[in-house]
Amino acid sequence: MDVTISQSRVEGHVRAPPSKSYTHRAILAAGYGDEAVVTDPLVSADTRATMRAVEAFGGTVDRTDGSRLVVSGFDGRPEVPDDVIDCANSGTTTRLVTACGALADGLCVFTGDESLRSRPQGPLLGAIQQLGGRAESTRGNGQAPLVVGGHTGGGAVSIPGDVSSQYITALLMAGAVTDDGIDVELETELKSAPYVDITLEVLADYGVTAERTDDGFSVPGGQSYRPEGGEYAVPGDFSSMSYLLAAGAVAAADGGAVVVESARPSAQGDSAIVDVLEAMGAAIDWDREAGEITVSRASLSGTTVDVGDTPDLLPTIAALGAIADGDTVIENCEHVRYKETDRVSAMAEELGKLGASVTEERDRLTVHGSESDLVGARVDGRGDHRIVMSLAVAGLVADGETVIEGGEHVDVSFPDFFDAMASLGVDVVHDE
Repeated sequence: MDVTISQSRVEGHVRAPPSKSYTHRAILAAGYGDEAVVTDPLVSADTRATMRAVEAFGGTVDRTDGSRLVVSGFDGRPEVPDDVIDCANSGTTTRLVTACGALADGLCVFTGDESLRSRPQGPLLGAIQQLGGRAESTRGNGQAPLVVGGHTGGGAVSIPGDVSSQYITALLMAGAVTDDGIDVELETELKSAPYVDITLEVLADYGVTAERTDDGFSVPGGQSYRPEGGEYAVPGDFSSMSYLLAAGAVAAADGGAVVVESARPSAQGDSAIVDVLEAMGAAIDWDREAGEITVSRASLSGTTVDVGDTPDLLPTIAALGAIADGDTVIENCEHVRYKETDRVSAMAEELGKLGASVTEERDRLTVHGSESDLVGARVDGRGDHRIVMSLAVAGLVADGETVIEGGEHVDVSFPDFFDAMASLGVDVVHDE
């Protein structure tokens, strides 16, 4: 689906969608338990993949009420699925349920779309093997399709921390229901560390103990997943919020502002977008108690941002850099190349089509805002929800019309994104 964004001014109140990261973890945590209700979940293409996996392991997910998911779990003992589990485009689903599938008595097979089948899973497979389970890539390249199982037990594993924090999340969630628990030793510095903080927060809310150690993480075995009162509420998503905040910072109407609701503090590293915007000179105010962030248009200046812990913010920051004065330098970003697409190259190339001056290096992306003059063009969303939404932000400022190919991919994390933008006054045209 092509989506056309015209140069626009924005203002008004808009509610951020629920967090995708928290929703994934909450659904699987409920699956590991007996029964729980997940309230205010994000129901999207990615989280539906996690729901399907829970059901394939013997649980049920009742979605009859859009604001609640009633999950009957498999109580720590996943069944061997009747069929291959298709994780579609969801890398989070794949990694989290791969560790879960390793607990099954038989073998589980996981696959997904072309993009997912190109993402690295080798370190997680190696960790499962260290724990005595079977874990293989059918093509022998550390990528899906994956075959895991063998009733993996607990124990100690060592794993790199600089490829994906989701490996650690997967092991901690599975380790809680093993007999002996799992001790994770990190071989390298942990990237995207706030995502493990999210995991620890969700585990605690489900009554599961896990902790940091001197060299990694540890989760005792023999635990049960039971949220207090039988319910878990999903907070708003700062990754998705970043596009709404960026829109206000670059395109708010004169005398107007964008007010983003459902912005209460949590362990989400991507709340750093507030700090980034402040560093760039945005007029932004966060009422943490009310859970509202107000942002108005201001002249932005380039800054330097390390995205080692916040990889999902790179596309948003790159789009802001193309509009700001001076250089915006995004550092420590090599791991961002292993997402739904190579987001470093994707943003460099697509912003370039709009007239931005960008210098791409392996671990750094520099956007030369003073040398950029954005003009509407046809750009490719690369089948990646975050690329699509970030290009839409750039389109608010580009002269003329910006046509974004693959607009439907926002369904992965923010299904109502274009409706939300239209509610703020953006001129949006969908071409089915």
